[in-house]
Amino acid sequence: MRTLTITAIALATALSSSAYAEKLALVGGTIHTMGTAGTIENGTVVIEDGKISQVSKQALTLDDSYRIIDTSGKVVTPGFIGAYTSLGLVEVPSWANTVDAYVENSPYHAALDAGSAVTTDTTLRNISRIEGITSAATALGAADSMFLGQGAFITLGNDADPVLKHRAFMSIDVSNSGADKMAGSRASMWQSLNDALAEAEYAKSIELTPQTEWHGTLSKADAKALIPVINGDMPVLFKVHRAADIRQLLRLKQAFKNLDITLVGVAEGWRVAEQIAAADIEVIVNPESNLPYAFEQNGATLENAARLHQAGVKVAIGMDTHNIRLAPQQAGNAVANGLPYQAGLAALTTVPAKIYGIDDTLGRLQPGMQADVVVWSGDPLEVMVAPTNVIINGEEVKLESRQTKLRDRYLTIDEKKPQQYTRP
Repeated sequence: MRTLTITAIALATALSSSAYAEKLALVGGTIHTMGTAGTIENGTVVIEDGKISQVSKQALTLDDSYRIIDTSGKVVTPGFIGAYTSLGLVEVPSWANTVDAYVENSPYHAALDAGSAVTTDTTLRNISRIEGITSAATALGAADSMFLGQGAFITLGNDADPVLKHRAFMSIDVSNSGADKMAGSRASMWQSLNDALAEAEYAKSIELTPQTEWHGTLSKADAKALIPVINGDMPVLFKVHRAADIRQLLRLKQAFKNLDITLVGVAEGWRVAEQIAAADIEVIVNPESNLPYAFEQNGATLENAARLHQAGVKVAIGMDTHNIRLAPQQAGNAVANGLPYQAGLAALTTVPAKIYGIDDTLGRLQPGMQADVVVWSGDPLEVMVAPTNVIINGEEVKLESRQTKLRDRYLTIDEKKPQQYTRP
């Protein structure tokens, strides 16, 4: 399936309101291209019309139409990708009013479309992007079924409509929380999942209209939504932790061979790493998971990402809505616990891009790619390092968030005014 999203993203990019006219040249930094050019010292990245036009090891002669950004002594990377979030769907999870990331008592499950609920008016967009996250996959966090519906892929740029791809992937929870929603037992959950996929397989051969006679356990809308998953045209992300559940998913893959599976969470993934690698399945992990928060995570370890990588599994890093900004730090911790450095960078760039079928557009610095580029004050996996420039779709965004505004407001107090009148 990994090719379908590209056309949609290209279309969304063409409709973007970004400042394409500006031409930029990032000169003098250490460039992690994440492509075949590898790492370039004292290199130059040239950006035109929202795309990368050149990545050069040589000094370039550029006319005055380019704005030069001196990156000497700094590090340049592709914009990091939030591998699995609920960005745009939730502001404060405990908020008593509507939280669009959570679904209760809905007649729809697999058919739910997270992209239709995404908003740009979230403080989390700016908070995340000034820490180097320039795009993200977003999905529902919880529902009253194991099915969490269809997620979207979004940009964190200034676009009025941030959704680059609606229905970019299906999300299904087969962890403890998923079993709890399916009669409280995995015995029920796995039977329900097998039946659902079998019904979607059957639904391929008929036209489901309101008048169609249908006796499936799924609604017609949910059966239709699962057809692209069965065909392998839509990635399916399974939230899973327990090694036994991962083995169950590998057996499911044998029964439904076209499934394009990615595992999310996967606290005990290292225990079945060789089998995951043999099935060519990517994983999205939280490498800081090191405690048995439940019986399904008894094998949690800080070395999970490193062991999975060593077995040949492609590892992406980065989960959680509010804290996706910490993904670079999580990658740094994974590196500290055995993950090779370049694999740590790939976990934030090329691997999530491949999972969502956008690796021809995002995740690398090379000519023709979308200009999502971040300049860092030093090693991006070091916790005290921060971006000095963030460019999304060719437009440099302001390094400002609600937190920076609060910092500035109270950094210098005008004692002649009441505090509420002191604004940055």
